[in-house]
Amino acid sequence: MTFQTTPEIGRFITFEGGEGVGKSTQLARLAEHLRECGFEVVTTREPGGTPKAERLRNFLLSGRAAPLGPLAEAALFSAARADHVESLIAPALNRGAWVLCDRFADSTRAYQGARGGVDAKTLALLERAAVGETRPDLTIVLDLPAHEGLARAASRRDGGDEVDRFESEKPDFHEELRQAFLDIAESESERCCVIDAARSVDDVARAVRAFVHDRFLAHAAQAAQ
Repeated sequence: MTFQTTPEIGRFITFEGGEGVGKSTQLARLAEHLRECGFEVVTTREPGGTPKAERLRNFLLSGRAAPLGPLAEAALFSAARADHVESLIAPALNRGAWVLCDRFADSTRAYQGARGGVDAKTLALLERAAVGETRPDLTIVLDLPAHEGLARAASRRDGGDEVDRFESEKPDFHEELRQAFLDIAESESERCCVIDAARSVDDVARAVRAFVHDRFLAHAAQAAQ
């Protein structure tokens, strides 16, 4: 179905969750669905999304920033995010595109904040500087027990792929991350939706589409009838 709509500004949807929960898969499935509905869709990721941010991604995920501590990591993630927002996300939204992003500021809150110990006020200042008014309209938190997510992530890696800086952390780190994302979703329930990622890929994709439809597209479908 194509929705005859011309939004003044696009929608910004982020996907969050621990390792191996299926964020990139579900983002791609939703992007395909939205394009079939007639929308321009931009898909991106964090850290990364622009040439400058991708260089910071390589540095951060290699583990070379880890010795600097969680605060320095948070600052580097925020620097990458600032360029990402200014160069890619905000321009796409302003021309009416939908932007789907694999991770965003909530990941910094969870990894460097709840798990790394950087205080919430400091993270809020960094987030305000990097994001400004470009905040997600919807955040989909894909939830899965940490051991299942790590097993999935391991099975998806090719034989030569290295484990990144965060995936290599101990299981209790990942369980705490899971809880951090659930806590964020509970505290900002108007923005966040938690979806059980233990179900099949198709079932999760249907749940994501249903939530996005109810939140943003139901009125357009009614108008088109």
